[in-house]
Amino acid sequence: MFPASNARLQRGGNVAKAVIGIDIGTTSVKAVMLTVAGARIADHVAPYPTRHPGPGQVEQDPADWLHHVTAALGRFAALGRFAALGRFASSGMQVQAIGITSQVNTHVFADATLAPLCPALVWQDARAAAQAAAIDAGITLADKIAWLGAPIPIDASHALARMAWMARCRPQVWAATCHVMAPKDWVIAQLTGAVQADPIASVGLVGTDLRYAAPLIAGVPGAAARLAPLADPLAVAGAVTAGPFAGVPVVTGTMDAWASLFGLGAAHSGQGIYLSGTSEVLGLLSPTRVAVPGVVTFPEWAGLTLHAGPTQAGGASLDWLARLTGQGVAALGRATAPVAATSPLFLPHLQGERAPLWDAATRGSFAGLTAATDANALAVAVMEGVAFSARWALEAVEASGNLHPAVLQAGGGGMQSDRWCQIRADGLGRPLQRMQAADAGAVGAAVMACAGVGLVADLAAAARQLVVPDRLFQPDPAAAVLANRRFDLFRQFYAAARPVNAALSGAG
Repeated sequence: MFPASNARLQRGGNVAKAVIGIDIGTTSVKAVMLTVAGARIADHVAPYPTRHPGPGQVEQDPADWLHHVTAALGRFAALGRFAALGRFASSGMQVQAIGITSQVNTHVFADATLAPLCPALVWQDARAAAQAAAIDAGITLADKIAWLGAPIPIDASHALARMAWMARCRPQVWAATCHVMAPKDWVIAQLTGAVQADPIASVGLVGTDLRYAAPLIAGVPGAAARLAPLADPLAVAGAVTAGPFAGVPVVTGTMDAWASLFGLGAAHSGQGIYLSGTSEVLGLLSPTRVAVPGVVTFPEWAGLTLHAGPTQAGGASLDWLARLTGQGVAALGRATAPVAATSPLFLPHLQGERAPLWDAATRGSFAGLTAATDANALAVAVMEGVAFSARWALEAVEASGNLHPAVLQAGGGGMQSDRWCQIRADGLGRPLQRMQAADAGAVGAAVMACAGVGLVADLAAAARQLVVPDRLFQPDPAAAVLANRRFDLFRQFYAAARPVNAALSGAG
């Protein structure tokens, strides 16, 4: 959140300047309107459904994203205190730019008119696992490092795996497809008419030169022609063509993890983040590149190299338990059961796991249940299991960047539970500095919009000025010692359960 105390309006002549940031997340659209000086003027959150039509299938309707983005813009315009670029309201406020970020490895297959040809395949969708395995098996570690700069896995959410699956399983859709796009790029195209992507959100498709890795993409016939041209994340994609903000420039932006870096105040090497939402994302900014399998190491951009470990489930695990128990997520997040040596363990692999395991066949599992286990104890087990999956990813990320930040800057909707934050700090053995950024992606998109149209000196200055700390969670020494022992059991539990879970998933 931007500080109210920093509400001095920055003006151009007699016009005070504002920006809008939008995050098309896994469960909802989040949008914020901010003055360039840092005052939060308004925000907007609207959820949309995710469909699970079959095992391993996770879909969304792109029309839902666009509907809620335009609704957010309409709500901001209806405030009556803002006007689009060149159209001033009585207060003299002016929207200078719009920034958009989104979930990634969610793909829209669209025709020449940008109409979706089928529901979007969400990043959790695992139906392309066989195609991913075949592509990955045909690429050596040396090839990955040469083409991508890091041993980035080709998993079921990778764009090439999705395209190969579509070509094989839905050939009519594939034949009609002109564009395979991320959510933000499809929405920007709808708003501005500009079809483009950015190299950061295209991770796994681009090399360290920020260009498409042609030898990799050539492995899927027709893929290259369906990928959008690349533009810098701070470049202006185009201007809004209609509606109350017609004429306002829209900045290209990038994926939610990078936008959230800036929304959490991280913009310097050596800083680490823990972003919690539907999934958990552990990130580290480090110029060192160690080829650690399972970590997504991005090409350097703006002087920054991000090593990231995205897990498959975070807040989604507690949502699942809430549906089963009939209790609210907030109530479960306040569960008071202690973490003891004999407490149940939980593998939060309800839809497989991403970093650092990249195991689509693993499944959610409990160990150590007794007749005395109640919903309170299950909630704590789920929160601890998510923390342990994050720790596993963090260890790999830190090895990849050869850095160990003393504190992790944390935020996102999954960080709103104080109890869960403490469990995470204990489980990771690391202080968590929670930031005032439940909507870190939207705030980061607004920061990028400011930088993209030259309203701030640079991203680092904006992050320092505009993002405010909330609360520091220190690990309890005794709880951290216990967590070390339980984390070892957690890893043993995964290994022991893996053959059974693989067989039950149909992969064994």
